[in-house]
This record gives sequence, C-alpha cells and structure tokens, in this order.
Amino acid sequence: RLPSSVKSWEEIPQPLLIDCAQLVKANSIEGNKKDNITIIYTPADNLKKTGDMATGQVSFHKDNRVKRVCVAKRENPIINRLNKTKVEKEVDHEQEKVERLKVEAAVRRAAAAERKKTDLELARAREAEKAARSYDSLFSGE
Repeated sequence: RLPSSVKSWEEIPQPLLIDCAQLVKANSIEGNKKDNITIIYTPADNLKKTGDMATGQVSFHKDNRVKRVCVAKRENPIINRLNKTKVEKEVDHEQEKVERLKVEAAVRRAAAAERKKTDLELARAREAEKAARSYDSLFSGE
C-alpha cells in the first residue's frame, strides 16, 4: 500500500519508481538479459483479465491509467542496496485489510464527531446571538 504521505499512485516520487523498476528488471528472467525495457504500472482495479487470455497476459480497462518507466540498463548499485535491506515476511492480506479499514473508520468517526461538535457550537452561538437580539426579555408580563 502507498504510504499516507503519497496521495495518489500517480504522485509516486521518481527515485522510488526507478528503484522499483530496477527491482522488476532484476527479478525478471527475460528482462534481466535485455537493455532498454519499459516497465508498465497501473492500479490493480485497472487490470482486465478474461478467461481466453494466456497465462500472464493482462489487458487494461482504461489505457490512460497506465504509466510507463523506461529502464536503460541494470544498475547493480541500486539492486545491491535494495537486496541488503530486503525483509521477507508472511503477510496476511485479509487481516491487514481488516485492520486498515478499522483505522480508516475510526478516523472517519473522529472527523464526523468533530464536525458534529463544531456544528453544535455554531448552533449554540447562533441561538445566543438570536436571544441577544430578541426583545422578548426586555418586557415583563406585569
């Protein structure tokens, strides 16, 4: 998942894209042997896979949501730097999704509570201003 500091997949910083493209090239059997390859990336919901396609073949729903990064040649310093910090771990994607949705829901609830609180304060201020302008309290029923 993208970190919260990156708002959209289209705003991924260029150095990070270069690192990812070098990793893709290094981990590809065919791509590792070639120079001047193009790495294509898109959000997962833009991938289109039908039953009649060959294994590993995909298409895209919207071609304008497809971005490309050109890799001229393999740069071993980048690959070595990334492999030194490599961490392999078992990931429970379903559990991570549940936890992420809980956090997002809590943030939404907190924002809604804050919005409700400010609306209530605004309503009280308006009511106090309305009472201050009213002439009802000036006259007593004597």
